[in-house]
Amino acid sequence: MPVMSPFERFGTAPAATGLYNPANEKDACGLAMVATLRGKAGHDIIDTALNALRNLEHRGAVGSDAGTGDGAGILSQLPDTFLRAVAGFELPAKGTYAAGLVFIEPGQEQQVEAAFANLATEENLQVLGWREVPTNPSVLGDLARAAMPVIRQVFVSAPDAATGIELERRAFRLRNRSERSTGAYHPSLSSRTIVYKGMVTTLQLEPFYPDLSDERFESTLALVHSRFSTNT
Repeated sequence: MPVMSPFERFGTAPAATGLYNPANEKDACGLAMVATLRGKAGHDIIDTALNALRNLEHRGAVGSDAGTGDGAGILSQLPDTFLRAVAGFELPAKGTYAAGLVFIEPGQEQQVEAAFANLATEENLQVLGWREVPTNPSVLGDLARAAMPVIRQVFVSAPDAATGIELERRAFRLRNRSERSTGAYHPSLSSRTIVYKGMVTTLQLEPFYPDLSDERFESTLALVHSRFSTNT
């Protein structure tokens, strides 16, 4: 008699029917994507994606303090209108600058920013400025709050006005070199997309980052992710 797998013995999936086969079921992270064909960015895309993320709560792991998420995040197009309103300094034309969040160990801010500026120059980029990203640590679990880095946003552009794939390549190289030599972590650095993420649950991401609730934060697409640590 063949031995039944744990999935077969204890699973509650329906029986195979049509194109569905329960043998294809796998434990994995939670993913969802939202996009529009209307050709106009809107905050409703961000809202819909965050709502999808909240409904993926069952696909995310939680720490022993019952409040620290294994990780959740959202990727969207770079919200140019929003960034212009909150940067605190003038930004060049859309498509001619790159931006992204930076996670820095507390107390290392000046050192990292200086080293990052030097690396940017080596990659034929210039730092336009830094922004302190608003956060709400009170919504985090105790473990996540204790490990929370300083979260800033950096903006760079090319002195020779490079755009498109050339600007993306330089930003990619800068991001990777920075992580290897400064100790900072860059969720993203791009002229096209931006990532907001953290050691949060699916319910905590939006309240932790007030930026995501701003009506000016617009996109025509958004990808959300809830991490489930199947590898550990």
